[in-house]
Amino acid sequence: MDDYPLLNVFWTMLWFFLWIMWLFLLFKVITDIFRDHSLGGWGKAGWLIFCILLPYLGVLVYVIARGKGMGQRDVKQAKETEAAFQDYIRKTAGPQGGGAADELTRLADLKAKGAITAEEFEKAKAKVLA
Repeated sequence: MDDYPLLNVFWTMLWFFLWIMWLFLLFKVITDIFRDHSLGGWGKAGWLIFCILLPYLGVLVYVIARGKGMGQRDVKQAKETEAAFQDYIRKTAGPQGGGAADELTRLADLKAKGAITAEEFEKAKAKVLA
């Protein structure tokens, strides 16, 4: 380890870290190219070829030219994913109004309409609260 000074280790790690960050950015750009519905087939092919043949320049130009739209597409996808997740939770949580408070409200409405008597209301309330 004497022939490789600490400063050289630092610079090697820095360049390795920057290279890994660039790889992440390259994959992000490529997925954004395919995710963008406003680009036609030739536009997608052009950007993809540009990013593959001249990788550093291609990624840099893409981020400069289409970076704002890239962020907007990310936000849109995150909102769609969140909405789908919330919808899934609502569907799997069971029918709406399954809580005790909602059940008591429904029983009070039935009692007020005269559909059930006060005794039936008290029995049903005790059953719900038990």
